[in-house]
Amino acid sequence: MLRAVSRAVARAAVRCARSRGSPQARSVSAAAAMSRPPRPASGSPARPATVLGTMEMGRRMDAPASAAAVRAFLERGHTELHVHAHASREHPGGLGLGWAGRRRLQRQFLNENIPKVTPRSKGDCDSWVPGAYCSQPVKIATKANPWDGKSLKPDSLRSQLETSLKRLQCSQVDLFYLHAPDHGTPVEETLRACHQLHQEVRVAPRAPGGGQVCGAWPLQLAAWEVAEICTLCKSNGWILPTVYQGMYNATTRQVETELFPCLRHFGLRFYAYNPLAGGLLTGKYKYEDKDGKQPVGRFFGNSWSEIYRNRFWKEHHFKAIALVEKALQAAYGTSAPSMTSAALQWMYHHSQLQGAHRDAVILGMSSLEQLEQNLAATEEGPLEPAVVQAFDQAWHLVAHECPNYFR
Repeated sequence: MLRAVSRAVARAAVRCARSRGSPQARSVSAAAAMSRPPRPASGSPARPATVLGTMEMGRRMDAPASAAAVRAFLERGHTELHVHAHASREHPGGLGLGWAGRRRLQRQFLNENIPKVTPRSKGDCDSWVPGAYCSQPVKIATKANPWDGKSLKPDSLRSQLETSLKRLQCSQVDLFYLHAPDHGTPVEETLRACHQLHQEVRVAPRAPGGGQVCGAWPLQLAAWEVAEICTLCKSNGWILPTVYQGMYNATTRQVETELFPCLRHFGLRFYAYNPLAGGLLTGKYKYEDKDGKQPVGRFFGNSWSEIYRNRFWKEHHFKAIALVEKALQAAYGTSAPSMTSAALQWMYHHSQLQGAHRDAVILGMSSLEQLEQNLAATEEGPLEPAVVQAFDQAWHLVAHECPNYFR
């Protein structure tokens, strides 16, 4: 399967150069430049970055589809991928697809959700790294979690990271998320262990000149917990967290009140997941769908379905979507953007995410077609003021049912 996938992805690529030195010394060169998303007009604020979420790779997307999705993402000039290690029990192994990593070091991406394959030989750069992708650093993120018999104690933290590195077939990652709080482990133990992993360069170090900053990353923590973690790290000389990953979209804005000011104070970036509320903001669902048999998706037919229904499947949410759809028709008429496109345009132009703070939106997909449509939507301009106002009204309609951003 690896060779077939590699051939498919490398058709538009050129052979990349390689050296035979140590893994740290190996580098790759590009003979073709990637296309880039449109730059904002002069004087306009920088938009948030886009990160590829791989949750559905190995679930609803097979190996060829996953390879094509990664290629489409990289070809648009995006460079950061989020690997879902927590899904590896159900979908072990990986997709044989490599690329140039941080600072042009050879990297390999093995999606952890697809049956594992083995490279022909270590250092065989052209087997893994399509040359067209080698000109830009590609950043890889993975997670540790306190579920299924695991914890955020030092031994478990190290074991989870080592398992991910083995499946990724690389020596380090750029981002290492703490997926959820472990209330049974003193936070000092976890932070000390993260610092140690950073010192060992298992989690990538701070790049010279203010480049990519890497270390431990909190998810789903309350603002006061973030402040506590940052204070502990500073007082003990440990690596500071730099990214908070949280739930955020046009109708889920709880993070704006306390968390965002906290993150700005401590200099953390915010990476938004669920930008389409699990797909609810596509407008393709009806509230009554919950009573009938539905195809497998985020809300039906899998182990996460109940969580997502409890999170977003509220009658007020559907009324809020109808309100925005009406505003779209009034503002644009027959040329109205889709609800999906409008929700993503809101994220990139009207939310509190800021490119200047290096914030980002994590964009998932269940098919290549869906990814391409969503990527195109992220490159669209701002919405009409009346539609932005409708989104604000929609938020006020559902705010009382907003799921907590922390656990």
